[in-house]
Amino acid sequence: MKPSSGRILEHMPLTMTNNNHSGLITAYGGTLVDLMVSEDKKEEVKASANKQIECSDRNACDIELLVIGGFSPERGFMHQADYNSVLRENRTTSGYLFGLPIVMDTDREDIGIDDKVLLTYKDQNLAVLQVEDKWEPDKVLEAKACYGTTSLEHPAVRMIASERKRYYLGGSIQGLKLPSRIFPCKTPVQVRDDLPPGEDVVAFQCRNPIHRAHYELFTRALKASNVSKNAVVLVHPTCGPTQQDDIPGHIRFQTYERLAAEVNNSSIRWAYLPYAMHMAGPREALQHMIIRRNYGCTHFIIGRDMAGCKSSLTGEDFYGPYDAQNFANECASELAMETVPSLNLVFTEEEGYVTAEHAEARGLHVRKLSGTQFRKMLRSGEEIPEWFAFRSVVEVLRAS
Repeated sequence: MKPSSGRILEHMPLTMTNNNHSGLITAYGGTLVDLMVSEDKKEEVKASANKQIECSDRNACDIELLVIGGFSPERGFMHQADYNSVLRENRTTSGYLFGLPIVMDTDREDIGIDDKVLLTYKDQNLAVLQVEDKWEPDKVLEAKACYGTTSLEHPAVRMIASERKRYYLGGSIQGLKLPSRIFPCKTPVQVRDDLPPGEDVVAFQCRNPIHRAHYELFTRALKASNVSKNAVVLVHPTCGPTQQDDIPGHIRFQTYERLAAEVNNSSIRWAYLPYAMHMAGPREALQHMIIRRNYGCTHFIIGRDMAGCKSSLTGEDFYGPYDAQNFANECASELAMETVPSLNLVFTEEEGYVTAEHAEARGLHVRKLSGTQFRKMLRSGEEIPEWFAFRSVVEVLRAS
């Protein structure tokens, strides 16, 4: 079932310009947020905290994206009014689009409004939260609004029901340190510094190892009719928590690093995103577009059934195959971005990778290899065809 998409076109865009003085698209809201405290103030800010909370992996991702501006124009965890507005309308009370609420959760009864909370993560002091709001959310309503279902088969519904704590805290944050990660995550400023001014930047989101079809897809996106001649693609995999059966993060990281070295393509920029997946289909597509605009992207590749997931009982999809594409297209103009549809590519014996439509029209011989077959061949040591997977990626997966 498709999640509520709200009344996304009732508001005029709050920022009408899409390029800044450096020739790159502006951050959403006009200014890239930076919440990191200067070095000479960090001890003072840390000492101001009167409570402390140890963060989850998901919390740490949200804190990092808030501090570095990935969630611009947000400057902290959402208050209840913004949380409710995002659930209803996919936008904050200020009128900015947002796909999913950004909240800090706790079971602590002793934390209340006006407290300053030191947010820690694996022995690291990440930030201080000024608590400005605290409430007990209706998680059934949140699940239905954000994910279109209340079924615990949906990984994010299961997450908010069993992992997230009883209360949500809203308020501004001051950053002290970014989390140390296996994936070295560039900030939006660092990514932007490596982008060509005045050219389009196409974002490719993924959470799994990249195979030949993916590579063909995002490099061919640079030739789309709505993309500038000297555009680049930002390959921007998520490195936070994801579905339980996905490849572990440290292994994925190795595949990306090896592949970047193997292809050595000057039209590709590589970076990693400290984001925890929700598998929220249309709403997640919107969330990813906002984040990628803040990283300097003008275009976003929308795949078939993007950020979708299936029922473990029936095998049925929670979202329609084009729900994310349709919703992203509705939001794109307000975000001053454009979408690039994901091509349905197949490998043929005669012409290599072509669109499925082209292969069918010409009667070409299509070769297929399912994910199940691929994993079986990996385990048994069989030779993996190079038309399907890069040798460097296969070597990493076999070694794991």
